[in-house]
Amino acid sequence: MSKDTNPKGYLCLVLHGHLPYVVSHGSWPHGTDWLCEAAAESYLPLARVLWRLVEQGFSPKISIGLTPVLVEQLRSADFAAEFRHYLAHKQESAHADMRDFRRQGDERAARLAEGWGAFYQQAAEEFSSRWQDDLVGAFRSLQDLGHIEVLTSSATHAYLPLIGLDECVQAQVRTGVESYRRQFGRDPRGFWLPECGYRPRYRWGPPFPQTGLAPSLRKGVDEFLGEQGLHYFIVDSHLLEGGEALGVYRERFEALARLWRVFSAQQRVREKVEGTTAYEAYLVESSGEGKAPLAFFVRDPRTGLQVWSREHGYPGDGWYLEFHKKRFPGGHRYWRVTSSQADLGAKELYEPERVQARVEENADHFVSLVHDLLLRHWDEAGIPGVVCAPYDAELLGHWWFEGPEWLAAVVRKMAASEQVAMVTCDEYLENVPAARLFALPEGSWGEGGFHWVWLNEWTEWTWRHLYECELKARRLAQALGERQGEARRVVEQCLRELLLLESSDWQFLITTWSARDYAESRFSEHLEAFNRLAGLAEQALSGKALSGPEREQLELYEQRDAPFAQVDPTWYARVAFPATGARTG
Repeated sequence: MSKDTNPKGYLCLVLHGHLPYVVSHGSWPHGTDWLCEAAAESYLPLARVLWRLVEQGFSPKISIGLTPVLVEQLRSADFAAEFRHYLAHKQESAHADMRDFRRQGDERAARLAEGWGAFYQQAAEEFSSRWQDDLVGAFRSLQDLGHIEVLTSSATHAYLPLIGLDECVQAQVRTGVESYRRQFGRDPRGFWLPECGYRPRYRWGPPFPQTGLAPSLRKGVDEFLGEQGLHYFIVDSHLLEGGEALGVYRERFEALARLWRVFSAQQRVREKVEGTTAYEAYLVESSGEGKAPLAFFVRDPRTGLQVWSREHGYPGDGWYLEFHKKRFPGGHRYWRVTSSQADLGAKELYEPERVQARVEENADHFVSLVHDLLLRHWDEAGIPGVVCAPYDAELLGHWWFEGPEWLAAVVRKMAASEQVAMVTCDEYLENVPAARLFALPEGSWGEGGFHWVWLNEWTEWTWRHLYECELKARRLAQALGERQGEARRVVEQCLRELLLLESSDWQFLITTWSARDYAESRFSEHLEAFNRLAGLAEQALSGKALSGPEREQLELYEQRDAPFAQVDPTWYARVAFPATGARTG
């Protein structure tokens, strides 16, 4: 088919890759095994199918966000060594399963185990030989050739609407942008708001009393992004259109679903906003000072349901690999979904030969749905619309094993379309510049559309500590000034601990109970490190040299928590462009 040079609509498929900093903080059941598992099942398979598409003559044109803290880990020597060991162990356990199944006379299961061995062997060969232990480089090269776009994010995926000081929001954004420039050799254009969490400019006060933070005029999140030359970000549809937020995590975390049933009675649903549509990009400028506005995209709920939902979407197809049932000790999966409602004991053996037909059918349905939505928008508005379809990158491959192949099928089928094109987010803005200004409210894509997942009765204690640390960090950065030497070294490591402390993952894991003990322990570890280093920083700033044991302690923290070699204390000392009196309400 000949491609229409003036499409009637565009698909922007966005993947968001993120894991918290786990290097040097345990392995199993929580720790670096998370990172290795995601790399083996999601990041590497995604790189594989994207490069395969390029070699077949397709340009994938997806946007993928890789958070700075994820990139820092994937590029570390510690991860490379751990990942090679992990892949070898997974091969060995698959071979052990194969021998067990054959002793039991179960040849079908033995062939599946043999397939797992081949899967991890291929991963090991690709990682070491093709990518030279540099998985990030696989995505950087795709971007350099114009096939994909890589987005950045806040340094450690901090939940920006609840960060207590503008200086700390500024530092999260600037650290993320600088890390991106160093890792990808260019300026980022798109920014993934962690949890799609947004806050406009207004007079903000802490969510609970006795924090040491006074109510003050706070800059909008969009202002910090614009100051760094970023072009756009993505929000959930309810922030534009009103109505109830769909949420994205409830089906995956049973504890979250139970908790939400209790909390949802307090939910306030915004009224529907007339005259808006999720199928256009908009502009936002919350300062009221006439700054250059930023574009934002809106998550499409229709396509989102098809990929996010295990109950109603493609991952719940009975022929796909069942995520929750694993054979121990190796942890390999040998069963298919069978039915999304079926008990784990009723799951039937996986049949990989039946899968590709389901992948093609699901991709056909997705592409057809995209066409229907965009052609309807064309008929109603007369301009090319956009379906913005953002998903966690780990959803494809890890949670939904067949997801990367589904993505490849979608790219191939979209390439054959005469009326709709697949583009990166920035390419869409070049083709159809955002023109309508909209005042975005505060919110997220979490349950209830606001901050509940990250701020509730189980996590309030973390925010109390965070606010104290942020105030202390600002005082230290201001006292440091331009001084170099030992004082700067200690303050910089103190600020790294604050960045890691601000990761939204700790509150998320506490709320969902998915790894609550680990999250509470990790938060407490970074809190202890921050306070210990803050004491050493005050000592160094007073002119007193660190003792031998104190230097050894500093070195241990520097080795354990080592992301972001360039941490700039001036970002914590003062806001580069402070808010004026506009938007005080």
